[in-house]
Amino acid sequence: MLLHDDAWIATLAAIRERLRDGGVLAFETRRPHVRAWEGWTREATFQVVDVPGVGEVEDWVEVTRVDGELVTFESPTVFRADGARYESTSTLRFRPLSAIVRSLEDTAFAVREVRDAPDRPGREWVVVAEALPR
Repeated sequence: MLLHDDAWIATLAAIRERLRDGGVLAFETRRPHVRAWEGWTREATFQVVDVPGVGEVEDWVEVTRVDGELVTFESPTVFRADGARYESTSTLRFRPLSAIVRSLEDTAFAVREVRDAPDRPGREWVVVAEALPR
């Protein structure tokens, strides 16, 4: 969601401003070296879900562009009952851990722990950072 450095830094700074000294920020982030987007194809992600009161809905994810750390993908949704199709295009930034740590340090946080995400082991990190005294 936060594709550009200025938005990322502004967000971290705003969080730091609202935390008291010693407060904790924890978040998940994807591991870029895993290159998860390589599996974001229609063939690998296509599914049909029966939504109560709506009927069967198709959806999938398909990468349309990779530009350095930025990965753009489409997520179409098709309602089988009437054929209505809704398009959604998103872009994610896959920052390396070193850049994440540096940006946290630049905004008055100290990284206390980086661990495996319990719901996506090997694919995401949980970063835990402490707000340093001002």
